[in-house]
Amino acid sequence: MAATSAPLYSTPATAREADPFPVKGMDAVVFAVGNAKQAAHYYSTAFGMKLVAYSGPENGSRETASYVLENGSARFVLTSVIKASTDWGRFLAGHVAEHGDGVIDLAIEVPDAYAAYAYAIEHGARGLVEPHEIKDEHGTVALAVIATYGNTRHTLVDRSGYDGPYLPGFVAADPLVEPPARRTFQAIDHCVGNVELGRMNDWVAFYNNVMGFTNMKEFVGDDIATEYSALMSKVVADGTLKVKFPINEPAVGKKKSQIDEYLEFYGGPGVQHIALATNDIVETVRTMRAAGVRFLDTPDSYYDTLGEWVGDTRVPLETLRELKILADRDEDGYLLQIFTKPVQDRPTVFFELIERHGSMGFGKGNFKALFEAIEREQARRGNL
Repeated sequence: MAATSAPLYSTPATAREADPFPVKGMDAVVFAVGNAKQAAHYYSTAFGMKLVAYSGPENGSRETASYVLENGSARFVLTSVIKASTDWGRFLAGHVAEHGDGVIDLAIEVPDAYAAYAYAIEHGARGLVEPHEIKDEHGTVALAVIATYGNTRHTLVDRSGYDGPYLPGFVAADPLVEPPARRTFQAIDHCVGNVELGRMNDWVAFYNNVMGFTNMKEFVGDDIATEYSALMSKVVADGTLKVKFPINEPAVGKKKSQIDEYLEFYGGPGVQHIALATNDIVETVRTMRAAGVRFLDTPDSYYDTLGEWVGDTRVPLETLRELKILADRDEDGYLLQIFTKPVQDRPTVFFELIERHGSMGFGKGNFKALFEAIEREQARRGNL
C-alpha cells in the first residue's frame, strides 16, 4: 500500500467523516524512562493500571525494554534502553539524560495512517518515519511518525487489522499486581504541552493546519495569573473532542512561572501533564492516595465560598474539602479535578484526575487556586 495509491478518503456519509484528518482517539502515551521495570510497577501499584504487554530481551528486543499498561482506553507505554546500538536507542538514552523521565510520543489512532501522514506532510509537518506496516500472527498495524514541539512526536496508528495485545514485537503479559476492584480512571482526557515564550501560537497553528484541529478554549491575561507569575494557554482539539491538546507558554510575571520552571528542568518544550478521566474521583483519589500518590494541597479557605459559585455537585462540599478536590462550573455543567505533584524528582511531568458532568472546560475558575498551590511547591523547591 502506498500513500499515493488512492485518494485520502472516499465520499463520506457524515460531515465528520469528511474531515481530511479524522482521528479515532488517543492510542498511547509513550514515556522514555530510566528504568521501565520499576516505572511499570509504580503505575501498576500507585495508579491502579494493568500490565498487558511486554517487549524485551526475552522476546527478541535486545536494545529496549517496554511495558504496556492500560486502564480502560488509557494506555501508557514505558520504555527504557538496555544497551543503545541504533539511532533509536541512542535517541531514547539521550532523551532520558537530557529531560529525565518524560513523554516522547503522543500516539494517535487514525483510520488510515498512510492518508493521515500524507495530509500532515502536505500541510507542513516534519516527517520522522514514513508509513509502513508491521505484522505478526495477530494481524497488521500501519504506523507513521511526525514531529511536534521539542523532541515530542506523534505516531499515527492504524490498528484496525490487528487483535494482538499492543503491537507486533510485544507479547501478552500478566499483571504485576492485583488491580483495584474498580478502575481508577477510564480514559485520557487531554495532554498538555509546554512551549517557549512566543511559540504557543505557532504550535496552535501547527495543529490547525497539519491535523485540522480547531481552537477549543483560550486563556490569556488575568485568566491564568497570580501575584507572582502568569502563563497563557490555548486548547486545540479534533472535531469529536476525543483528542485535546492544551498548549501553554510562560507570560511575564514578577517571579518564575510553573512553565518557566518546567522548561528549565525539562531542558525545553515537552508534555507537562496528562489528564485522566474518571467516573468517581472520590474513590480514585482515596485509592491512589492510599497507594502513595501525592496530590497538590488546597487551603481550606478555597472551600469557604466554593458552594456559592459552583452550586451543588455530585460530591458533597465537605468531601471535596477533605480530599482537596477542586470544582468548577460553566454554561454546560460542572467538573471536579485534582492534580498530583510531579511523579519524578525533576519538577516536570504530573497528572490530573478529572470527572466531567457536562462541562468541557478545563477548570478556569480553579486556575488561581491551582497555580498558587503550584507556587507553594515551587517555593519549597527554591524555584519560584
